Amino acid sequence: MSESSPPRTAPARTPLADAPQGGALLRSLTGLLARWLPGQRWFAGKGRPMGGLTLVAATELLPCTAQGTAPGLLHLLIRTRAEEGDPAQAPPSGDCYQVLLGVRPALPPALGPALVGRPTEGPLRGRAVYEALHDPRLAGLLLERLRTPGRIGALRFTPAPGASVPAGLPPRVLTGEQSNSSVVYGDAHILKLFRRVSPGVNPDLELPLALAEAGSDRVPAPAAWFEAHVQEPPPDGDRSPAERAPEPLTLGVLTPFLGGSVDGWQLALQSLGHRTDFTSASHSLGRATAEVHTALAGALPTDVLRRPQLEQTATGMVERLTEATAAVPALRPYGSGLRRAYEALGAFARRGGTCPVQRLHGDLHLGQVLLTPDPRGRGSHWSVIDFEGEPARPLTDRRRPGPPVRDVAGMLRSFDYAACQHRTGGPWVEEWSRANRAAYCRGYAEASGNDPLAQRELLLAYETDKAVYEVLYEARHRPAWLHVPMAAIRRLAQGAD
Repeated sequence: MSESSPPRTAPARTPLADAPQGGALLRSLTGLLARWLPGQRWFAGKGRPMGGLTLVAATELLPCTAQGTAPGLLHLLIRTRAEEGDPAQAPPSGDCYQVLLGVRPALPPALGPALVGRPTEGPLRGRAVYEALHDPRLAGLLLERLRTPGRIGALRFTPAPGASVPAGLPPRVLTGEQSNSSVVYGDAHILKLFRRVSPGVNPDLELPLALAEAGSDRVPAPAAWFEAHVQEPPPDGDRSPAERAPEPLTLGVLTPFLGGSVDGWQLALQSLGHRTDFTSASHSLGRATAEVHTALAGALPTDVLRRPQLEQTATGMVERLTEATAAVPALRPYGSGLRRAYEALGAFARRGGTCPVQRLHGDLHLGQVLLTPDPRGRGSHWSVIDFEGEPARPLTDRRRPGPPVRDVAGMLRSFDYAACQHRTGGPWVEEWSRANRAAYCRGYAEASGNDPLAQRELLLAYETDKAVYEVLYEARHRPAWLHVPMAAIRRLAQGAD
């Protein structure tokens, strides 16, 4: 497809949300979805009472009420509502989720585990409604939509100019993810579907597109994507819909699948298990990180943090430490030692120190990098993936420029996490972590010209802030892992590098 090719629009099909039966559709699915959503890995509202659901948009990608045995495919955008008086719900209007439902008169046994339920009323009454991604026929249809530019209801599909996506690739759903869903097509492409969506371009589309335009080979370039254009009623007292220009919601991105690659986490664990050297890989990973940062700085706006912003940053870190210390008693003996890192950052700012900021990965660790062997036997190549950032943070925060040292600190913490997985531990494991952290920083400095260790106050403050976040996370979600960040807390509180 040439860049000037006009998008083709599919034959008119009224979204069910706008059709007369839209209200009946929501009523018929509300009970089923209210029971099904909290059980999904990617549902962010676990532990919070759900007050109800609102249908933002519904689009038939395949007719769902036609006669016969052929499946229908229904795309929904559903907004959850908190129970009145629930202070834990954020944002107040609830979260918006993307749901793809298959619809069949009878469900084949192989799709039994994907069943959501059978509506007892409305336009889908008596039919089997199920998670569509587990149906190869419907997952294959989604790929065909991505291969063809155009709009269907609220959805717009966009292939990348010049991208080649073969037809008929067999789909398989990946397991184990928490915040999104992914489907691999053959061994050629992978589709990431964002489950909790917000207005604005998702960084996992925005940044790889910018890097591809800059000529970077460190990130797989998007081959196609799709988004939703919706207009929700504004909150009370807000401007009318006609006065607002809503941003589209990024729903999914199709990228090349790096077959034969292994993520950095698995490689690190293999090195620890076999007591082999990993510093060469860490050094080249540091270079890869620097190349990505350099390309992003050249492609997108940058800025500089000066004294007021850096002092505000240090204050925010102190506040997060105070919150974590109140919630995790094990952290309390180290509070004063950890604050010294933040005080040093404030003193750095008062001496006139500055810090460049730019677009970042935002959640960089060993699981977000892939090492792909060169088929010609000329070494291996690091690629960086998953630019979404921390999914729990608001999209506007994830799109905000930050200091490159924040990504560096995240990777240094990841080396510590890997080392703590070794069964026996001991001096050799601690030396493995120190050596690989140092090798990573050397590689980064050589490729970027900016040594992360040259401004020690910045790196120490961001690594400490990351470790404090990890303590709070592990205490709440994985108490058996709490010892991992606590080992770093003890080191950082002593000022050890």
